[in-house]
Amino acid sequence: MLALRDWLRLRSGAVVAIALFAITAPLFTSPSAEAAQTLAEIQARVRLLEEEATTAAEGAQEAKVRLASLNRTLSGIEAKREVQSQSVDALSKSLSAIAVEQYKSGGLSQSLELLFSSDPALYLSAAGSLEAITRKKSVQLRKFQAAKQRLTATTLTVNDKLALVQAAQKRLAAQSARATSKLAEAESLLSKLKKEDRERLARLAKEEEDADQRSSLAAAKKISAVSGRSGKALQFALKQIGDIYVFGAAGMTYWDCSGLTMRAFQTAGVSLPHSSRAQFNYGKAVNRSDLKAGDLVFFGRPISHVGIYLGKGRMVHAPRTGSRVKIASASNLGSKPYVGARRL
Repeated sequence: MLALRDWLRLRSGAVVAIALFAITAPLFTSPSAEAAQTLAEIQARVRLLEEEATTAAEGAQEAKVRLASLNRTLSGIEAKREVQSQSVDALSKSLSAIAVEQYKSGGLSQSLELLFSSDPALYLSAAGSLEAITRKKSVQLRKFQAAKQRLTATTLTVNDKLALVQAAQKRLAAQSARATSKLAEAESLLSKLKKEDRERLARLAKEEEDADQRSSLAAAKKISAVSGRSGKALQFALKQIGDIYVFGAAGMTYWDCSGLTMRAFQTAGVSLPHSSRAQFNYGKAVNRSDLKAGDLVFFGRPISHVGIYLGKGRMVHAPRTGSRVKIASASNLGSKPYVGARRL
């Protein structure tokens, strides 16, 4: 994921500046209609790449959450296996003691020879017929055999899931690399601008972000207090207005969308994973017409963005690379449609 992280840490001005190409076509040395059309195509392509990269980034976060869960499950199974192994050792010592007593009293029988066979399967399959072993220990052996079979099957299942997640991560990495390559192409076009024009675009982009920040701070002051844990989470998120978006970040100066919502609800005593897609599985579903301040709102198919609803069709969120935490419309987010809400 290093390539994706490097891309997502590009200077905000350069990325946002590309979005302004359509309205600044005359800055190019050949402002023909054909050039303007090319710039419009670049603008659309870069916007799409930003959305694809965000989708891949949030997909990577989901993969990490799933991997962590699988690793915890596997650790639990391994701990159980260790306990069972200790029980087997203890049982083996008990059986050895029985064999010694049997030998002292009259030598080994054919069934006890099976007991000490080098073939464990033969030993277990013959356990029921070993005349020197009590019925209780025979039952214990059978229970152990069944438990070990279940353990083996579970371990194989977990390993299969790990392999699937790792394969998904590779696909995400490939998509991210493709997005990075296309963005580099757009950056190459931007580099053809004169230095003063590039600086002007960066300045315009900064002015746009500054204006968004001022309006967001003003709107935040007018928001009515919300009770409960949703209110605490909302107040935390509003205090981060103006902070910079960075993929994989979860505070306290840099955020991505799910990092912001995760940390906000953590302050309210609610534990969420660092993934918008995974967060969609928490809480209860809320109809769009029933949204209340503090609800989580989700966007994209597959889900790749999350914000906290404010009321009156607005949300607070960490939008994308090159931007800052702000208040924005909670309708469709570019090509990412609104897909649902959850109340925690």
